[in-house]
Amino acid sequence: LFVKIVILGAEARYRAYQPAMPFIQQQELVFLDKDSTEAEILAAGADAEVLFVDAITPVTASLIDRLPKLRLIHSEGVAYDRIDLDAARQRNIYVCNNKGCNAGAVAEQAILLMLMLLRHALPGDRAVRAGRQMEMKERCMVEGITELSACKVGLVGFGDIGRATAERLAPFGCELYYYTRHRRAPEEERKYGVTYLPLEELAAAGVPGVKFHPPFQHFSLDDPKYRPVYRKIGDLGLITVIHPGRALPEEGYYCYPSSFARVADAFQGAPVVLAHMGG
Repeated sequence: LFVKIVILGAEARYRAYQPAMPFIQQQELVFLDKDSTEAEILAAGADAEVLFVDAITPVTASLIDRLPKLRLIHSEGVAYDRIDLDAARQRNIYVCNNKGCNAGAVAEQAILLMLMLLRHALPGDRAVRAGRQMEMKERCMVEGITELSACKVGLVGFGDIGRATAERLAPFGCELYYYTRHRRAPEEERKYGVTYLPLEELAAAGVPGVKFHPPFQHFSLDDPKYRPVYRKIGDLGLITVIHPGRALPEEGYYCYPSSFARVADAFQGAPVVLAHMGG
């Protein structure tokens, strides 16, 4: 079976993780920059049957319509919101992603940040570089250092990343709580050592904030039906981190800074951070 595969991404990265399978060697692989224009993609791969794309690369209806042999679009990451699903569905083209592929890495990064916060890693690093390490040491001894094992950790959402985080936190001996729209089965709670709490109780237990990722969660930030949720966040005084999209609206994206501006009042002055702007 010979297939032409167009890959919108760095060749070195793909080659590094390419499985050593004879099947792969038999295919025609065409590598293009992830930001290639539609014209450049068509010039190099108008007869492509498979399209591999970076998770933030748009695959528009126009491009899909102009690839007559296309049978599969595969996002190399978790996200697939930049792929026009309706256009793919009309052509019976499969759309795939790598669900959960980075859950472990994200969970470890989250725990790294927890430890850095508890151990004053950044102030400590600055103090050492400035020759004030003994001053920093004395300060920590006087003020005390909180062990991660003494912490209550709340997970808002319990998908791939939430479960991976719970697994990695268990050896530290933390008290683990979670909130999600639909409570998990008792056997799953026992497996991960987590206790369910409603959002209000989670906030009362000391969880400082929540994060929204509208592109992954597939909702529009300024949809009026979510205003009660934002008001509840404001009532609880939670910090909110929002992963917005590009500054200019593009088809398939669900969140822009301008979207937040339309619902900012609902947060009632609670701290909101727009982070990881994606361009």
